[in-house]
Amino acid sequence: MWIDTHCHLDAAEFGDRADAIAERAAQQGVSQIVIPAIERANFDAVRTLAGRHANCCYALGIHPMYVPQASEDDLNVLRAAIVAALDDPRFVAIGEIGLDFFVPGLNESPLREKQEHFYVEQLKLAREFTLPVLLHVRRSQDILLKHLRRIKVAGGIAHAFNGSFQQAQAFIDLGFKLGFGGAMTYTRALQIRRLASELPLSAIVLETDAPDLSPAWRHPDSNSPEEVARIGEVLAQLRGITSDAAAQATSANAIAALPRLRQ
Repeated sequence: MWIDTHCHLDAAEFGDRADAIAERAAQQGVSQIVIPAIERANFDAVRTLAGRHANCCYALGIHPMYVPQASEDDLNVLRAAIVAALDDPRFVAIGEIGLDFFVPGLNESPLREKQEHFYVEQLKLAREFTLPVLLHVRRSQDILLKHLRRIKVAGGIAHAFNGSFQQAQAFIDLGFKLGFGGAMTYTRALQIRRLASELPLSAIVLETDAPDLSPAWRHPDSNSPEEVARIGEVLAQLRGITSDAAAQATSANAIAALPRLRQ
């Protein structure tokens, strides 16, 4: 059993193939695909897509790269959507939320402050409803951690983790798991592969971020949740364990990070 903890299966790149891809992934042992929202406009899309497949679930949130065009009312809409989804067993987290200080302009005023405002307000929603969060972390680890220490949430996943060992431990100490995916499959990605090899296995979950972050064997084509098992095999090789052990551990870690996956 494998779990893809981060996959934008509703993305336009998949077109009308999303349902077939979810079904093929299930046939290949992918028991859950977590589909995070990125903006108000796709809240309904992720919920509807997840509702069509036994191996899909979803999260609701406003992605930092979509904050520039977001309005304050979007936070009210998000809160209402969360309340409406609480009884839905396929709703598992708040996300994708976080900070992106890599994209040009997003690290400059006033967008930097707006990003932090939306991140903080969504952390408050996660705290209010005791929900885990799916974090977008790009050149922003320390600022994310600063707010997490102040606003205690029910853990979650630091998606596509690419920080230092010290930062990794800080997330772990706050109850988070760390997401590893396609980047780990490139032999030149020395730091990410070292993190995947040496961090506690109990801290690691698998993801694709499909259609982005394709593994080495698919580059430059789009990624797919069907690749989770093969990505997991790379993790197993790096750690010197069997694929079955990697699947069992990372799936247990995913459920620990996102307890509603048990439903």
